Amino acid sequence: ANRDGINAVIKKIEEDLNIATEIELRPGGAEGENIVRTRLAVNESSDIHLFNSGALLATLNPAENFYDLSDQPYIDKFSDAYKQTVTVDGKIYGIPWASSNVGGWLYNKKVYEELGLSVPKTWDELMENCQKIKDAGKIPVIGSFATDWTSQLILLADYYNVQAVEPDFAINFNNNKAKYATTPAAFRAFEKMSEVYERGFLNEDCNATTLDVALKMLVDGEGVHYPMLLNQVANIASNYGEEAANSIGFFAQPGDNPENVGATIWLPDSFYFYKDSPRIEYALKWAEYYVSPEAVQLFSQHHPPEGPYVISGIELPDNVYAPIKDALKYFEEGKIAPALEFITSVKGPNSPQICIQALSGIKGAKECAEEYDADVEKQAKQLGLEGW
Repeated sequence: ANRDGINAVIKKIEEDLNIATEIELRPGGAEGENIVRTRLAVNESSDIHLFNSGALLATLNPAENFYDLSDQPYIDKFSDAYKQTVTVDGKIYGIPWASSNVGGWLYNKKVYEELGLSVPKTWDELMENCQKIKDAGKIPVIGSFATDWTSQLILLADYYNVQAVEPDFAINFNNNKAKYATTPAAFRAFEKMSEVYERGFLNEDCNATTLDVALKMLVDGEGVHYPMLLNQVANIASNYGEEAANSIGFFAQPGDNPENVGATIWLPDSFYFYKDSPRIEYALKWAEYYVSPEAVQLFSQHHPPEGPYVISGIELPDNVYAPIKDALKYFEEGKIAPALEFITSVKGPNSPQICIQALSGIKGAKECAEEYDADVEKQAKQLGLEGW
């Protein structure tokens, strides 16, 4: 990961607070998670841990291991969507290490202007825009299934819309009491993928197209929409220049209610503070400084934000790319929800392949949703979750 931002803040903490920070690197993924768990179990913990926000936090037994930050003065500045992902049994344990990431639709602003299109507020309006784009001889929706994870965005970015209609879906889904195939609000995502296929809106070579090729198609206006994560705008900037990045716009995946349009967000990893550390007093001062406006501004000068920050009152730098500015309004209006994988312990491991089937018309929406539910059930049983 880019460590320039955190290094700059650490240097400033040493200058201003006289607290030195030593960084120890660990592997990512399951191997790294196991190292953290083992060290916590044998009381050989570092003072501060950088670890996932969301469902994985509970696997570290935070009540036993981490300091409860609920009463700290800065907590009120965190967005509710973020707090939800670092809260276990009503106690808040984490602070965000960087900006958020947002899932939705990148689009070519020049083509939108040429065709007189406006940002859609409902899925039907988005499909009307796609039809006009198709009629104009361009590709309405870019698929890049050779990079298989990219196939999931329509499913994953729809979660704001699910939560808007079914606020308890995540809890019920996690407890085996709600399914994608039988919850209409959740099933919509599979219907949406099928509709994109049935109306012929994808590039014909979507199964052979990679992420990098898809970004070039978007910049060139050969394809006009790309369901994608906002952090890919930085790739556009590094490959095609800042002007290209600013020629792209962003909107949240719309649902069916034009009065409630919001974005599904991916939360940053978080810092957690070992409560039995002999240096806990310094670690808490470190935490307060790290989330201060001065520190976040310094961080963003060295590590450009990939999305809006989850801390209120933080101004994004002026040179932030246009799509990130587009996403900011959802945060300012409080119209954000964490992606489902941050608030449940289960996500179908075969999700990319199932989404590709829906988007390629290999299987219908209902069959894909049922397959997704079965995939999740298999994973939940492997994890030994209650209720499965």
